[in-house]
Amino acid sequence: MTNVTPFPAATPGQVGFDRLELQRIMDLYGRMVSAGHWRDYAMDMGRDAAIFSAFRRSAERPEYRIEKRPALRHRQGMWALVGEGGHILKRGQDLQNVLAPVERKLLRIVED
Repeated sequence: MTNVTPFPAATPGQVGFDRLELQRIMDLYGRMVSAGHWRDYAMDMGRDAAIFSAFRRSAERPEYRIEKRPALRHRQGMWALVGEGGHILKRGQDLQNVLAPVERKLLRIVED
């Protein structure tokens, strides 16, 4: 009984959205659905990132991906808005500022 076995080191867990972040994202998604622009979404939560993808049609590539990467929080910002072609449209620390281009697009859709 003198042998001490060390407890295994904690492995990094899954990255996810907290309640307020998900509420903000789903609010935008709901408004885009009611405007008739988006029809489907997907969420992927892995070790490095949590990704929310919004689709015009479920058979296509996502029109936008909202990515949360906590490892980048001290560098470029942990939030990124990625376009359909895979290019980063906006990056930052604040989710609201990162979603601003989509909000502006929603205003144009509603005004038309």
